[in-house]
Amino acid sequence: MSSAPDFSGLWIPLITPFRGTAVDHAALTRLVARLRAAGVTGFVACGSTGEAAALDKAEQRAVLDTVLQTAGPLPVVMGVSGYHLPHTQAWVRELASLPLHGWLVPAPHYIRPAQAGLLHWFTALADTARAPVIVYDIPYRTGAVLTLDTLRRLGEHPNIRAIKDCGGDARKTEALLTDGSLQVLAGEDAQVFDTLAAGGVGAIAATAHLATAHFVQLLADLRAERLAPARARWRLLAPLVAAVFAEPNPALIKAHLARQGDMAPDLRAPMTAGSAPAAQRVADRLAALDAAALNRP
Repeated sequence: MSSAPDFSGLWIPLITPFRGTAVDHAALTRLVARLRAAGVTGFVACGSTGEAAALDKAEQRAVLDTVLQTAGPLPVVMGVSGYHLPHTQAWVRELASLPLHGWLVPAPHYIRPAQAGLLHWFTALADTARAPVIVYDIPYRTGAVLTLDTLRRLGEHPNIRAIKDCGGDARKTEALLTDGSLQVLAGEDAQVFDTLAAGGVGAIAATAHLATAHFVQLLADLRAERLAPARARWRLLAPLVAAVFAEPNPALIKAHLARQGDMAPDLRAPMTAGSAPAAQRVADRLAALDAAALNRP
């Protein structure tokens, strides 16, 4: 186990391309290669944006293999979720030999355990994993709220090193940034600027599938404390973020990538395709972003 892993930078929570009912590994390879060349820090495979809940274990393993093969020197984090602890631990052990930079782990969904149960869940998985754990704090998906005290206690574990912050509690975020026991990553795209300006180390941002170069530059400016250009760029990016999340993610990201000819727009039920008007708004926001960026002095 590494005692000081680094999760700073821009991470892409990869979509999983489908063609019909099958995973489109060729499209996934092209996507990872393009994003790698654009200067992102690393990748998250099989997260919520990747529709991992709709993939069986063999498909998840195949997706991870494709990402690892294409990422080259860039680090890869694997998403893992569930509510049956022994099964989840067995999956982590099964993938232990792979060169993972970390695991992205949410609270067990549906169960809604007490804080003691949440501590046990994350501690058990961190004890099992060879790569370090990013706590995925996302109560609107799991139904479980991680308190500040629980997060602080998890931060004492040598193999729990970061948090993907989707908790929606600004005071909790600020306290974690002040404590410094966990690296704080913006997990909500709309909070990227605020989190990094306040001292966060990076972001796991789905919208960065699109306008990737703008997000790369935004994070570079924020980490260098160049607030004026970062603020100006964020004001251009924020309308795109709002457009992408106007319908359930990743429908509109896939719709735009399909519009560019990169892949099919297919999703797995119960996810449904993005609407044509919403997809057009994403395209319009991207065009406006690029035009505004070109016209900046």
